[in-house]
Amino acid sequence: MRIIGHRGARGEAPENTLGGFQYIHDLGIRAVEFDVRQLHDQNLVIMHDDNFVRTTAQDKNIYQCSVQDLDQYDQSEIWMDWTKFEVTPQLKDALNIMQDFEHLEVEIKAVESYEAAENLLNELEKQLQGFEQTAVITSFDRKIHEVLQQTNSNFRRGLLIEDDIKYQAIEDALKFGCMQIGWMNQLATHEIIQATQQANLAISVWTVNEIERAKQLRDLGVQGLITDFPKLILNELK
Repeated sequence: MRIIGHRGARGEAPENTLGGFQYIHDLGIRAVEFDVRQLHDQNLVIMHDDNFVRTTAQDKNIYQCSVQDLDQYDQSEIWMDWTKFEVTPQLKDALNIMQDFEHLEVEIKAVESYEAAENLLNELEKQLQGFEQTAVITSFDRKIHEVLQQTNSNFRRGLLIEDDIKYQAIEDALKFGCMQIGWMNQLATHEIIQATQQANLAISVWTVNEIERAKQLRDLGVQGLITDFPKLILNELK
């Protein structure tokens, strides 16, 4: 089972930051999950929320910013023991750290329109050139999956599920040409894992921070475990 750092390692380092990605790299972990958004100036950045308030303590919508505006927001603001100022990273800069990673789960946050999906994915696939064997484009947003399917994308993709529509989700993943489902931990019962495996779909489960649950999922044959505490899970599962 692959241990995948959630937003880098959000329980151990500032989430979705270059420092966080370097942190898991230094641990020897070569699998990561992170979130991508597109600014109005078309640049792709890595950030989970659409507002800076939770991670930087500044109330500002990210879509009101250009890439030049990002320098004033410190993504490590809430970390007492993190001394480095962490700017919201551009995707291209994060990918430089991930050159030797074996698995990237690139989550595309929801967009407002099919046009927005097309614009984002067009730029994303350009930047992910060279990562075709390691990247999986994931999203909850069906618009993202529909555009990927319509454009015959060469990238592998995964459907993310947090709603209790379990068997419909498997059908949807197959319909969209996905190779993977990302199940929210609470939905990943033994039964639904078996059903997903029988559909020949790989499985990632998020977010798993408990050791016994991690061991259970490993024994059930889950391919990927997304965790906030990759160092802890790695040490306990050795």
